[in-house]
This record gives sequence, structure tokens and C-alpha cells, in this order.
Amino acid sequence: MREQEIPPRSGTAFRLAKGQVLRVIDPKGMQVSDMLAYAADDSREVISAGRTFDYEETIRLTAGNRLWSNRSNVMLDIVEDSVGRHDFLLTPCSEATFRHFYPELPVHRGCFGNLAEALSEYGIEADDIPVAFNIFMNVDVAPNGKIQVLPPTSNPGDYMILEALADLIIALTACSAEQSNNGTFKPIHYEILA
Repeated sequence: MREQEIPPRSGTAFRLAKGQVLRVIDPKGMQVSDMLAYAADDSREVISAGRTFDYEETIRLTAGNRLWSNRSNVMLDIVEDSVGRHDFLLTPCSEATFRHFYPELPVHRGCFGNLAEALSEYGIEADDIPVAFNIFMNVDVAPNGKIQVLPPTSNPGDYMILEALADLIIALTACSAEQSNNGTFKPIHYEILA
């Protein structure tokens, strides 16, 4: 499959078979991509931040770590990571997010709305969307527990490669939240390598 583009502030969903490899690319730098994974044969099995943090024993996920489901099954293996800074704490931005954090800006449906639209083709509803794995997102956790969204550290061409360890439905976005992307909106590229 040749490299595909997710336009700014939009999303897509597709099947990824066990053993296939997904590369998510930040072509212009400093752009976040929210990613979800569901078991292809039962979408009630979904990527889980809590299970992943528990089994991987870290909130700083990078090459060598795996992403787990709510049923304690491994879904994806992070094979390569040119950035090393991602987030699995914050939920996808939504209309409510925009009203809360950006009251002076026009409301946008955000990654949540984009994920819901893309996943509807697979019978997955908005209420089935959990915390996403936010590729390239830079969230700092202070010693007192306070969190702060900082500009992504990704440069043009940076990427993450993940191998599917089960048959999956994947959803990806080019994030819509201003603060997450250092005030600009750019595309995300992806390709299936095997």
C-alpha cells in the first residue's frame, strides 16, 4: 500500500491484519495523530490505556513496548519510534473540549467526532471510543501530578512503526486541537508495510 494522507482535522479507519505493519508519519512536524485499535471480530475488545500502563509498567511508551486491550490481549507492538514522546493519558478532543479550552474559537467536532465518523462504517458507535493512543503528543506530568500539553517534539518525517499482533480495526486522525499541535493543523501520513 502506498503512503496515504489524512487531511488536517480529519480521520480515517481501516483493517490491519495480524502480522501487518503500520507506519504513522508526521510529514511536516509537530502534528499529533490519535490512534484507536479494536479487535476485528469483536469491537467490544478495544485498546486500553489502563491495561497498557499496567502491563508495560510505564506511561512513556516507545519502541519495545506493546499496546494492550481491555481484555488483556496484546494488540500492537511498537517496532520503531523516531520521536519517543507520545501520550496515552488524554481523551480525544471533542466539541466539549473546544467549548472548555477554546471558548473564543469556533467549535470543532475534533478527533472524537472524526473517529466516530470513520468508525461508523464498522458499526462502532461514539460511546465505544476510549482514550486514544496519541502518537507524537507531548504531555508533561509534573511531580505534583499536574498535566500540561506541550508542543510535539516530532520533526518533519518522524514516524512510528507498529506491528499488528491480532486482526484489528484501526482508526487514525490528524488532530484538531490547537494546543496539541503548537497552534497549526497539518496532515498525517500512514502506510501499511506488509
